[in-house]
Amino acid sequence: MAIQNTLSSWEELLETARKNTSARRVKRPGQSPSTAPIPSSLHKLPPNTQPPVLLYRDTNSWCPFCERVWFALEEKEIPFATEFIDLSNKPKWYTDLVPTTLVPAAKIEGKLVYESKDILLALEEQFPSPALLPENPEENAVARQLVEEAETNGFREIAFKFLREAPVDADELAKLQAEFEAKLDELEQALAKYPGPFFVSTFSLVDIMYSPPLDRLAANLPVYRGYHIKGNPRFPRINAWFEALNQRPAYHRVKSDNITNNLLLRRRWGVEPIGNPLPLDAADSENIQYRAEAAERLSDNREVAIADIIKNSGVQAIAVDGDLTTVKDAVDFHLRQLANYLIHGNGETVPGGRTGGKNSSVDPIFAAVGAITFAYLRNRICAPRDMSAGAATAFRAAIDKLLASVY
Repeated sequence: MAIQNTLSSWEELLETARKNTSARRVKRPGQSPSTAPIPSSLHKLPPNTQPPVLLYRDTNSWCPFCERVWFALEEKEIPFATEFIDLSNKPKWYTDLVPTTLVPAAKIEGKLVYESKDILLALEEQFPSPALLPENPEENAVARQLVEEAETNGFREIAFKFLREAPVDADELAKLQAEFEAKLDELEQALAKYPGPFFVSTFSLVDIMYSPPLDRLAANLPVYRGYHIKGNPRFPRINAWFEALNQRPAYHRVKSDNITNNLLLRRRWGVEPIGNPLPLDAADSENIQYRAEAAERLSDNREVAIADIIKNSGVQAIAVDGDLTTVKDAVDFHLRQLANYLIHGNGETVPGGRTGGKNSSVDPIFAAVGAITFAYLRNRICAPRDMSAGAATAFRAAIDKLLASVY
């Protein structure tokens, strides 16, 4: 297997990537996750000062209830620390600490609060500015009632029953869809009560309560039920709400990308898709800040990525006599190619046909390692665990280009 090492070093790639993105993460060697996002407001703390909030959350950043709390912390610009809890093996100290044993939980100025709704309300009480509930008393009461209803109105239960359950026949599926659409109609009506795109006159805790489930439904229903919320003329206000949400920087810090949501539903719940994933967002794919963030994440976390690929992708089978040295070098080369393309290759033509032809320049075994590396990593990364949703989209789009050029 011949390797032509003509790419920049990892150190050079990392330096260039960091010049084009301000996104940074803290490394957590030997832990899960291996990196963690740095809260956008952490720099506001005086030196040697502990953050006022400690958030207990899931290691994979999949939990929609944890996402609610993270969203509010970012919106309110509250410095916080995070303790990650392995949901498949919860430590005894955590189950002793939290009566429900569930995530999220939080210590707010040392006081333990659990259940996402209660944490949101406690944050609002302890840190009233910037406000995520209206100042007007009457509207404040409406918002608080809507927060309560988001937990009790049955929307999540009906929505995810429609998404996840295998119906007995077409009639049952139609019934589930009708029940789900009735709940969406209720949200559509709720969004009509105040001017503007949000549930009350300003962005509030109500929007934060609904953001994670609606995001997951909008990503997964087209793939698993052939049903679209976004672009559906029946729900213009919900679509306007999505557009308004998309303008908020905190939302982009905490959300998952569509592919992460699709993969999670299949892997965790065993639901089989009936359609292809939604197209990758072209604007995110071409955004240099997202591309640089993806390259920075890959470059800074390369040892973990390479070890994971070698261990879990099946690429070991290509090794000759069990010697992984050349395979590892080929994996390293293709990952540097990916980082380089993310930084420098926006819009660049990446033609295929490099193997098996008259002027073949690539060893097919070397190409096979590259194909496995790219295909495995494309569906391995998880947003926002590994990088932001926008960066994950740029990452997957770059892999698609390079994967098509391997042979």
